[in-house]
Amino acid sequence: MKKFAEFRMPNALYYGRDALDKLGQEASGLGTKVLLISDRVMEKIGHVRKCEELIEKQGLPFVSYLDVNTEPTDLHVKEALALCLEEKCDVIVAIGGGSCMDTGKAVAVVAANGGYIGDYRGGARKISQKPLPFIAIPTTAGTGSEVTDVTVITNTKDDIKMMIKDPNFLPCTAIVDPILTLSTPKNVTAATGIDALCHAMEAFISKKSQPLTDDFARSAIALITANLRTAYHHPENMDAKEKMALAAMKAGLAFSNASVTLVHGMSRPIGALFHVPHGVSNAMMLPAVLEFSKRDAVDQLAAIAQIIKPGLGKQDKEELADFAIEEIKKLCADLQIPNLKSWGVDQKAFEQVVSKMATDALDSGSPGNNPRVPTHEEIIDLYRVCYDYDFSTISSMMQS
Repeated sequence: MKKFAEFRMPNALYYGRDALDKLGQEASGLGTKVLLISDRVMEKIGHVRKCEELIEKQGLPFVSYLDVNTEPTDLHVKEALALCLEEKCDVIVAIGGGSCMDTGKAVAVVAANGGYIGDYRGGARKISQKPLPFIAIPTTAGTGSEVTDVTVITNTKDDIKMMIKDPNFLPCTAIVDPILTLSTPKNVTAATGIDALCHAMEAFISKKSQPLTDDFARSAIALITANLRTAYHHPENMDAKEKMALAAMKAGLAFSNASVTLVHGMSRPIGALFHVPHGVSNAMMLPAVLEFSKRDAVDQLAAIAQIIKPGLGKQDKEELADFAIEEIKKLCADLQIPNLKSWGVDQKAFEQVVSKMATDALDSGSPGNNPRVPTHEEIIDLYRVCYDYDFSTISSMMQS
């Protein structure tokens, strides 16, 4: 057992309403020319132009790469990297969801160290040079990418989501302004909110959890379960949006330092092969994975029940764990989270790749952090359960 724990976070965190106003000042202190990474949705909404104005106000030149899609790929990294090198940019700013921020992280590292982003997977290629300074600005309350040392990039050749973790992927600065989340569509609020809940719950049950990550995870779980429904049903509610943004950041700090578990391990292949957005694929997996994990995570799930509803009676741990799982299922149902079938994933196509998905899930390493570590066959069985999972029913499947 380790005698000490390690906890990493960005050098600077700005969070709260109008935190975005710090962008120009932060960028000017980190470099002389900015590469701004985002997507066409952020451009249309006006968030990109706002960032450009704040950068211009400091007299900094910049160029913008706006072609990131909902799931970042090695091609996005390649294109943004080429622009970065051609324009001799020395500081990177990314605004948007996790896709934009993950692309920014990858470019920051590869621009300074060379090669292909996949070279760094599993530590195969060492990061010897300090990455370019990177400022991350989330526009959804979900991924927590603004405070994590992880980037997830799809290898387009092999259809594999590469999870690459290294302290060098940690942003220098995170700017979390909940005002930016007011434009988030309801379905995205739901998916990213459950994604943040996955981060917090997985960090809490992870074999790599520690007291500090537990504190952040507990706080995030409480904030999310108390505010996500309001943020979803009343998107103009600034108070709920602000609390969700804070919760997502806390959940990001928790899982970046404690790691994710089986939910994320199983969700990445779904995203890579069927192009389901990351938050949605996590939500699709969460209740079934909790049911599977309950056997070896009763204590943690019982504690989560008390976080969700303080002052529960004197039920035993089994009952409390069941309550926690039921509450998560109710939340997913209220937010209209789809299963794979209702999303439109063809069952025949699903069956053709389910074994590959199980292999890819295990290869990611995340399932090894789960309280109950699954076999390849158990993951296949879980995928099949998730395919047409009914969030509205209470189930005790796979608790034995």
